[in-house]
Amino acid sequence: MTKVIVFNKPYGVISQFSPNPPHNTLKDYIKLPGVYPAGRLDTDSEGLLILTNDGKLQAKISDPKYKKFKTYWVQVEGNTHAEQLEQLRNGVDLGEFVTAKAQVKTIAEPSGLWERVPPVRFRKTVPTSWLELSICEGKNRQVRRMTAKVGLPTLRLVRAAIGGISLDDLQPGQWREMSYLDFIKKFNRS
Repeated sequence: MTKVIVFNKPYGVISQFSPNPPHNTLKDYIKLPGVYPAGRLDTDSEGLLILTNDGKLQAKISDPKYKKFKTYWVQVEGNTHAEQLEQLRNGVDLGEFVTAKAQVKTIAEPSGLWERVPPVRFRKTVPTSWLELSICEGKNRQVRRMTAKVGLPTLRLVRAAIGGISLDDLQPGQWREMSYLDFIKKFNRS
């Protein structure tokens, strides 16, 4: 039977089950045997991580060839400008590759967003902005590299959705199991 777990990964947790001191891992939160993350989320990123025991489903969730958008809430240093957003929309040259076009818009800080522990560094003289950024790739530290390249260094990165699956009201460290059929219906809505 296919298991699907929707998890809100806290900041500082490694997206693996094997121990990696001094960091917590998925094993500290999810006690179900046989499920594995479909893709990764950096240790210093937070938010949605989907786990399953089905290898084909893992590929459908994480492989860029399926073109499933992953949506992030990104707190960046500085005020955003139209030219920067346009660069992100058109693809950013990161040296070894040019990113696919992204969907991006400036947003207010997401309502209901939990406090990060430890908090993001605060500087009185440097403003911050929030973006909602959706990509269908997911290469190593891609969102952070994209925003830095256009002059908006990332301060906080929260994955809010993958396809039609979102965090909803899950708090950091919480998870819920979904039936395979419910998952597929919601996942394919995007």
